[in-house]
Amino acid sequence: MDVLSDAIAVMRTGRPHSAEIRKCAPWGVKAEPFRGAGFHVVLEGTCWLIPAEGAAVALGPGDVVCLPHGCGHALADSPATPLTAVPSASLAEIRPWQDPGDGTPTVLLCGAYTLDQARPHPLFKELPQVIHLPARLGHRSSLHAAVGLLAGEVGRPGHGTEAVVAALLDVLLLYILRAWLDRQGPATGWAATLSDPVVTAALRHIHQAPAEQWTVETLGAKAGLSRAAFSRRFTALVGQPPLSYLTWWRMTLAARLLRDGDQPLQAVALRTGYTSEFAFAKAFKREHGVAPGRYRKSFTPGPGSGPTGSGSGR
Repeated sequence: MDVLSDAIAVMRTGRPHSAEIRKCAPWGVKAEPFRGAGFHVVLEGTCWLIPAEGAAVALGPGDVVCLPHGCGHALADSPATPLTAVPSASLAEIRPWQDPGDGTPTVLLCGAYTLDQARPHPLFKELPQVIHLPARLGHRSSLHAAVGLLAGEVGRPGHGTEAVVAALLDVLLLYILRAWLDRQGPATGWAATLSDPVVTAALRHIHQAPAEQWTVETLGAKAGLSRAAFSRRFTALVGQPPLSYLTWWRMTLAARLLRDGDQPLQAVALRTGYTSEFAFAKAFKREHGVAPGRYRKSFTPGPGSGPTGSGSGR
């Protein structure tokens, strides 16, 4: 199991979206915060990203910018251009924009991922509001190859485009996070965790077999360390003891299974390490503040309507 892939998958709700946007100067659009992560890639021309906080960022051809926390921001041909408000839903369900103007053109590839920000993976908590990856010749060839494939698919749809775009968007987000992790200085936090073979081995075992009755001793043995040495190392890097992380991961996985599937509660309990449905329900309510059955119902569409409450945006 891949810990980075799991961190994204467990937060995912609904399908990602992407579209090509063509604007001609002067232009400026302002988006409100949204529940997920977004990205912009400059395919042609230049523009400015104007975050809600901090300095404006100049973007050129090939630049990639990611907003992992869905912060409010603006895009414009110049920081001085007046901005037109865009409904926040347009970033979660993005549609093509085009301008008939005759000013300097800019072509962007924009997209959004709907994520459960109410329970982010610890890795996501450490990401900055804005990740800017400038285009540099010979750098991040895999990232830019994915951008090229995605731009081609969005610009020239064909049979199976919907599935291809969804898969490429998953790939793109992983490449963006890889690039951010790779360019960090001395690794700290989860960047250090993913660079530590001992702790990563333990995390992979937890993710691969969450129903296993793990103990600190058995996890330490898998990692090749004594109980005490493993516990100290794991806690220092992950930020919580091994069994606390195990419980957190089980309950996070349970939430995804309840949200996205229709398995009986007993089956969800067994998949997350609980032989008793009662014990599972008690642990789930302690962690999420609501019983598992009620949690599932909050994501179930009513007759003739979309998802309710916290399930909106799927």
